[in-house]
Amino acid sequence: MENYRQQGGIQQLLVAEQEARQIVSAARTAKLNRMKQAKDEAEEEVAKYRAHMEKEYQKTVSESTGFSGVNVKRLDEETVKKIDHLKKQAAKVSPEVVKLLMTQVTTA
Repeated sequence: MENYRQQGGIQQLLVAEQEARQIVSAARTAKLNRMKQAKDEAEEEVAKYRAHMEKEYQKTVSESTGFSGVNVKRLDEETVKKIDHLKKQAAKVSPEVVKLLMTQVTTA
């Protein structure tokens, strides 16, 4: 009878061990599923953030391109004005320079 009790105790231990394995296995499966879910959620969040940042970047680029167009036009106008001013100054001084050169060439 004692032998029967020992076998019954062993049987109970085996059943308990099997139940524990099932619980651990279910916990591992649940953990893996949650990890996959978390990874998917993180990838989705990263994709949204990347799209948002790309949109902001494109907006900034388009705005700065617009400003540079205005700046280029302003710089072109300033350059034309400076060139005209230099041409006028050169025209005023040109006769004197020619006279000075002629004097230097003929007297040297």
